[in-house]
Amino acid sequence: MDQNSLAKRASLLHLSSLALADGMRSGSFKSLYRGQGVEFSGVREYLRGDDVRAIDWNVTARMGKPFVQMFEEERELCVFILVDASRSMCTGSGKKSRLSVALECASLLSLAAEHNSSPVGAVVFDAGVQFSCAPKAGKNQTLMLLSRFENFSEIKNEEDIPAGSALDAALQGAAKLLKKRSLVMIFSDFRTAGWITPFARLCQKHDVVAVRITDPSDTRLPEVGTIPFVDSETGQRTMLPTSVPAFSRAWSESNQHHVEQWQKDCLRHGGVPFLLSTEQDATAELTHFFASRELR
Repeated sequence: MDQNSLAKRASLLHLSSLALADGMRSGSFKSLYRGQGVEFSGVREYLRGDDVRAIDWNVTARMGKPFVQMFEEERELCVFILVDASRSMCTGSGKKSRLSVALECASLLSLAAEHNSSPVGAVVFDAGVQFSCAPKAGKNQTLMLLSRFENFSEIKNEEDIPAGSALDAALQGAAKLLKKRSLVMIFSDFRTAGWITPFARLCQKHDVVAVRITDPSDTRLPEVGTIPFVDSETGQRTMLPTSVPAFSRAWSESNQHHVEQWQKDCLRHGGVPFLLSTEQDATAELTHFFASRELR
């Protein structure tokens, strides 16, 4: 991707990410901001109970009454993004696939982190970890991440992606990369096994948001008779009677059960579950999410 195209994409995402940046600063995740040092911000008159060691004796001598120095703590929020680029994420019944929504969110969060001068890192995985970088602040880091995300968005044929999902390995890798408490955002359909244990361990040291990318086809299928379906991960083919009411109900109920169990698993281990549909506006939903966390 050339620099002009990358700059244009960054420009289009820029305004959308500003609201996210505000939400990340003022929402409940503000507890994750860690002091990196102190910076002198001015003086004020001494008040009873102030530490006498903070008295600015030069100003006190000039003004004829005691003044104390004030300092502000430099703070930053470390952001880490995990993106599932496995075969099942390439599916979607509308204009957007689950993967395109996940990559859009990852790009928005990267820009929001830059607005906050926050370090940001990422992992992108399918059957294995395809890309990984430790959190780092700065425009160059953001542009590099946007370029990487754009490369994955150009995948058109899911058959070019190896079968399987390395969500468990990605979670384990994130735990090793992160040296201090961070805001971890996971974008996946969570259609794999073995992720709960490393997820729980990650939640012990970090604030983890599990974003499950859903699609209308998860709950309802078009009534077009009995047609063949293919499992994108395993390649297994089966015939499904989409026009049979009993099958439609079972399809919807099965999905609802899996989602509810996933939500319980996330909450039980200290994570925050968040459902995001391919039909929804990713910017609006993420902004609302951070705002609702603030209200809570």
